[in-house]
Amino acid sequence: MTVISSGYRKLRRSIAKSPLIPQKSFEYHNVETGFDGASFSGAVFNLSTTIVGAGIMALPATVNQLGLIPGLVMIIFGAMLTESSIDLILRFGRASKSTTYSGIVADAFGGPSRTLLQICIVVNNFGMLVVYMIIVGDVLAGTWSNGVHHTGVFGEWFGQNRLTTRFSVLLLTTLLVVGPLISFKRVDSLRYTSALSVALAVVFVAITAGIAIVKIIEGSIGMPPLMPRLTDQASFWKLFTTVPIIVTAYICHHNVHPIESELKDATQMKSIVRTSLTLCSSVYVATSFFGVLLFGDQTLDDVLGNFDGDLGIPYSSILNDLVRVSYGVHLMLVFPIVFFSLRLNLGGLLFPYSLPIAYDNRRFFLVTAALMGSIFVGAIFVPNIWDAFQFTGATAAVSVGFIFPAAVALRDSHGIARKNDKLSSWLMILLAVSSSTVAICSDIYGILSGVGS
Repeated sequence: MTVISSGYRKLRRSIAKSPLIPQKSFEYHNVETGFDGASFSGAVFNLSTTIVGAGIMALPATVNQLGLIPGLVMIIFGAMLTESSIDLILRFGRASKSTTYSGIVADAFGGPSRTLLQICIVVNNFGMLVVYMIIVGDVLAGTWSNGVHHTGVFGEWFGQNRLTTRFSVLLLTTLLVVGPLISFKRVDSLRYTSALSVALAVVFVAITAGIAIVKIIEGSIGMPPLMPRLTDQASFWKLFTTVPIIVTAYICHHNVHPIESELKDATQMKSIVRTSLTLCSSVYVATSFFGVLLFGDQTLDDVLGNFDGDLGIPYSSILNDLVRVSYGVHLMLVFPIVFFSLRLNLGGLLFPYSLPIAYDNRRFFLVTAALMGSIFVGAIFVPNIWDAFQFTGATAAVSVGFIFPAAVALRDSHGIARKNDKLSSWLMILLAVSSSTVAICSDIYGILSGVGS
């Protein structure tokens, strides 16, 4: 007898005993898979993998823009603010007896707010996954940038042929790597791939640090600016465009409750969040510090692009390939953990009165196939969606990570808010709204400038 079928029967009995309860309220309960045997370490790896995605590559340029000291301080502050926002949804989840993020929001504001949150999660996660696939395609199959063709790793190794085209590479990635991983119905099933994903992020940091240390010993690089360089009004306002990147670098709230619901001991969740944020912020700080130290003012918006030429040390080409391949594999392994909450929330959005998607194999397969097909098409036919991704990140991501948790705390339906909760909640909303406004305005300015030129 399987765990899922057993959980399904329990769910049916609970429905029979409570015929007057609206079916939509089932999503408040821990019935998604009926599994509660996940370990502390597995949960840490899964939550850490949710956090560390493509955003890590933008942090070195962000810190270079802010200056080393303010940039690193902002990364640490972002981790602290994220811990505070997750603590809010965990505490209000217990108070409302809700085991889903959407259930907490619905308890505070009603069904329409739950729908709005689910839309934000779907938009944010879908956009991220398309970008992940685009980056994997760029790394392995190559890309065009400003009229220059950058050969992918597979093209360098095997030459240009049918198997090294973007379509073939992404199709093989989908069928052989991503497809099998997104077929799991439990998030804990991804603990080993998540551990490998975190290890690959650490490999990237180690390689970057090693190269930087070698070049310091050789005397070929110096200390980057410790503070921002303000030369005119434009340079001052440009500092604020870095805020959205740091604010959204820790977004993982959509996976907190699926991970918590599978734990052997749910009281460990607070420690799991703290451990994951400590691990991820350490990776972020190290990546930013050594990336800026190594490339200085030549640091690109996506630091991965800096590993596409001569690094000025022996075995440069081998190290470049190792960095790019390890990061590409890292994103493949991040993909299923983000896809998990995307499918869960889309299922709740499209079938609000149905049983949880894990209990319906047909619906599970159809939603999974439709989502994966849409992501694949997006990655193939929209090779550069960074502007669109910035718009969704500046709206949906900050809403999921900060605006909704802060709004729930300010609403305080159960009277459990602490003295500092109100202050931190207003701070979250202020940062979220200001960063979104700056990001959207800068995107519009960039688009209009490009059209004008």
